[in-house]
Amino acid sequence: MTRGDVVHERSEAAPGVLQTSRRWVIAMALSAVVLAATYLLAVWTERGQAIENAALRGADQVRADELAQASETLAQITIWSLGIAVVLVAVVALLRRRLDLAVAAVGIIVLGQVITQSLKRFVLPRPQLVEVVGEYTQNSFPSGHTTIAMTVLFAALIVVPYRWRGVTLFVVMTWAIGIGAYTVTAKWHRFSDTLGADAVALTCGCLAAWWLTRRGAIIRYAGRPLRGRVVLAILVGILTAFTLVCGALLWGIPMARGVDASVPDLIQDYNAYLGSHALASGTSGLAALLFWRLWHRLEVAGRGDASSLRDDTDLRKLGTPSA
Repeated sequence: MTRGDVVHERSEAAPGVLQTSRRWVIAMALSAVVLAATYLLAVWTERGQAIENAALRGADQVRADELAQASETLAQITIWSLGIAVVLVAVVALLRRRLDLAVAAVGIIVLGQVITQSLKRFVLPRPQLVEVVGEYTQNSFPSGHTTIAMTVLFAALIVVPYRWRGVTLFVVMTWAIGIGAYTVTAKWHRFSDTLGADAVALTCGCLAAWWLTRRGAIIRYAGRPLRGRVVLAILVGILTAFTLVCGALLWGIPMARGVDASVPDLIQDYNAYLGSHALASGTSGLAALLFWRLWHRLEVAGRGDASSLRDDTDLRKLGTPSA
């Protein structure tokens, strides 16, 4: 065995380095299935269009203060605020002396918008299957605002060191999950738009993680469990499950009873809105928890991290083949 073979074998078995990218590939495939299924069921079926139009009508009953809060929060997402978010995640990655991490984090946000805007504007049509007029006929799948929120969350999750992840998630995840629900309240989007955006963001996040894994940049965290983070995960999980159950009941019971959602009705429309609002926040929470779980006890090694330096030192001790 040559010295080069020894180095190669040792690098493949480097302690703590994530060796397989299977988890990211599976998650990307599932996200693509969710994206396609959501579009087909919500946009290309009469029942899907009818119940989401009912939710839009129900949003007209939202209190003025709730509508103002939702609109104000969404209005804060601009090209400038998006640019600031991109710069921040890039700076954090560069401070950790990882150019590849900066590329991956920025790529999540930028690619998310490229995919979302391309699908919404050029690729995915919205057929008129039920009688509607005005804004109800416009295609809004997937939601650009939700994509921004979720991709910023995923980018922030991968760039911060593991010990700061809990604090980062507490701040950014609360905001990101709320954006999807606010788009429904403000009548900017339908529930299916937010779910499609969640799938796009998850795809981009997992693609970046796959690339980092292939580069050998992701290591396993060997420190002690952080109890505060466990508590946060449990609380978010409980709230997510609760909102998903509420949304499923608010939509599922009328469907099971055969209610015609295309016929305007104040009570049914408002229930449809509440269900849409709950499902929008619930599915965003589920996407956030899934991506978080995929990164459980994993992080990108900073150039100065002890584990990364240990692996590099081991390799240098073996020597490297001459050019």
